Parts: sequence; C-alpha cells; structure tokens
Amino acid sequence: MAVRPARGDETAMRVLDVAERLVQVRGFNGFSYADVAAELRITKAALHYHFASKGELGAALIERYCDRMAASLAALAATDRSAAARLRGYAALYRNTLREERLCLCGMLAAEYQTLPQAVQSGVIRFFTLNEAWLAEVLTDGAAAGEIQLAGSAQDAAVALVAGLEGAMLVTRPFNDMARFEAAAGPLLAGLTGTLVSAGD
Repeated sequence: MAVRPARGDETAMRVLDVAERLVQVRGFNGFSYADVAAELRITKAALHYHFASKGELGAALIERYCDRMAASLAALAATDRSAAARLRGYAALYRNTLREERLCLCGMLAAEYQTLPQAVQSGVIRFFTLNEAWLAEVLTDGAAAGEIQLAGSAQDAAVALVAGLEGAMLVTRPFNDMARFEAAAGPLLAGLTGTLVSAGD
C-alpha cells in the first residue's frame, strides 16, 4: 500500500516528479534512488525517509498518476458532451504526453510488469482498468446515441483503443515524429466515429 505524501510535503512531491519523469523516459528498472538524489541534490537517506523502498515509491507514483488521469477523464466528461469529442480528447491526453518526450507511465511499467514489485503491478492493473471502464461507458453511450459504431462489445473496443494508443506512443518514440502517432491514432478513432480526424482535434 502506497503512503500518500502529506499535503505540503514539498520534498516528497519533488521526488515523485523526478521519479515519474525518469520512469516515463527510462523505465522503472532504468533509474535508481541515486539518480533521484543526485538530481534533487539530497541524500539517499532523505529519499528513504519519504519512501522506504523503491516499490513504495513506485506505488505512490501510480496512485498519483491514476488520480490525475481520473481527474482528466472527469473533466472530459464534463466539457465534451458528444462521445466522439470525448474520444478525441482522450487520445489527446496520450498525444500531449508524447509531445513532452515521455511515454505513458503505466505503459512503461507494463513493459516491465514481471519484474515489478506486487504493489506496483497492482497499480498498473488499476490504471488500465480505470481507463477501459471509462471508455466502455463513453462507447456504450455513444452507440446508444448513434454516434459510435461498434462491431463488438464496448468493453472489447475500449481494450483495443487503449492498446492501440499505447502502441502508437511506443512506435512513435524512436522516430520522434508526431505524424506517426497521428497515422496510428486517427484510424483508431475513425473506426469508432466514422470520421477520420486528428487525435488532437
């Protein structure tokens, strides 16, 4: 179980910020406490004070990431009334992360899943479950309104969309070319909405 840093604990928040970026760029097994300590110019002992183990740090990272994603999804639901607009907004979340030269935190962790501590593994599952459940609801509502075309179940379409966007980020990264992401994400959305548009529109 991750221990949520106390509100106002600036050092813990800075640790999470640095560790999140390192995971998104290098992966969970690609950074150490020494890397975080060096960047923040603090001791490893200070890191262990806030997060006793790397597993605890990883669990806290995912908890925060899931909370932020849940807030983003709630904002999309409140702002965009049509299912198509919500799906475009959802794809844009991935696009914006990639523009910051990062990959999805949980996408990176999923690639290392078998080597992760149990608490971190559980967090990865929670993240994808959260996303798929939200998308399935959007797709179900959109199909009922005639906005979305489903060949199978909404749940299957949600799983495919998450997998497709995560994969689009991954194959775009080596080329550093956002057009590759658009080439993958655009048809994914078009298959559901019937209209080929940019994921960022």
